[in-house]
Amino acid sequence: MGKKIVIAGAGIGGLCAALALAKRNFEVVVYEQSSQLGEVGAGLQLSSNAMHVLEALGVADEVNAKAFAPTSAVMRHYQTGKTYFTVLLGNAATQKYGAHYQHIHRADLHTVLYTACKKMNVSIHLGKGVQSYQQTLQNISIQLSDHESIEADLLIGADGIKSKVQACMLGETPAEFTGQVAWRGVVEANKLPKGLVKPNANLWVGPGKHFVSYYLRGGELVNFVAVQERIDWQKESWNEPGDINELRDTFAGWHPEVTELLSAAEHCFLWALFDRKPLKQWSDRNVTLLGDACHPMLPFLAQGAAMAIEDSYALAHCLASDVDTQTALQTYQNIRLPRTRNIQLNARKNAALYHMSTPIEQAKLAILSGLSNVGLSDTVAASKLDYIYGYNIVGQLN
Repeated sequence: MGKKIVIAGAGIGGLCAALALAKRNFEVVVYEQSSQLGEVGAGLQLSSNAMHVLEALGVADEVNAKAFAPTSAVMRHYQTGKTYFTVLLGNAATQKYGAHYQHIHRADLHTVLYTACKKMNVSIHLGKGVQSYQQTLQNISIQLSDHESIEADLLIGADGIKSKVQACMLGETPAEFTGQVAWRGVVEANKLPKGLVKPNANLWVGPGKHFVSYYLRGGELVNFVAVQERIDWQKESWNEPGDINELRDTFAGWHPEVTELLSAAEHCFLWALFDRKPLKQWSDRNVTLLGDACHPMLPFLAQGAAMAIEDSYALAHCLASDVDTQTALQTYQNIRLPRTRNIQLNARKNAALYHMSTPIEQAKLAILSGLSNVGLSDTVAASKLDYIYGYNIVGQLN
């Protein structure tokens, strides 16, 4: 199609966008700040809305081969283990939403996307990050971290919550610390008592903290994410080593399914959770943003990767449908901004519920717990997620 598209960032959003665009015959070049590829962190949840896109991009089989399909999502009391609600996943989710619900290691998804991009001849440059840009009437001049300057017809900022492209477009605005930190790690399943971790998306909620665990790689690994309200830690790094003994102490007295899992863990990472208010503008003429660069998600709905994946498909569709780039980028923003804003804000609200932060939230959980005896809360909980999981951007746009 003649347009040269540069993508800043080779994370999941950047590679997914590169693949979606390459499949529509665009020339795509990706620049990544890191000198080597590999997603730090651990697991992520690919709900049905994300899997629709991965199916359309032809990588669903590879993803399914490396993933784990949970049976249910279950919220439980941090000490007693009493169930607040259960949302059926597995075959029930596939039948209801038309696509699987999967858990996958970030590195595995990254490898699948990278391999698919290379097959489509996407050019990926490592150790070169996009620093800034200037636009002329003819094209965009892009400055890279090694002081090289390149030209392009379109620039996509998929460079995360500390996006240089966003800063150049809208000015520097620091992300806000949420007062919460997240510990992450993985444990080999064979190091745990058999059956300790149920084959679900397990969510344990308690005062000021919550704990999530689920299987990866067909059940070979168990992923955990532990979130704690804490004001004394503000490093934004994803790969800051955490003190595993401190993590165990933090969750001492929780249900044995949590404490036994942590006793088998050898390493963990710790990072502060930062947030930004939803943006009103994602595009500047022939430059646009995608994923965390325009809508960073707190992990309380597990939709960060899924929203970047949806963005990728929508952006490629809009650019292929409209000869005028600026019109296409405006259409992309109009399609995506209301949905991502809604999910951003709802993820923020869930923090209070998960951490029983107020008497109102404690009462909500008590009501959920009481209703679960008659099955009402399960239905209510499932229906509250339909607007996320039941969304199919591929079907909407085609």
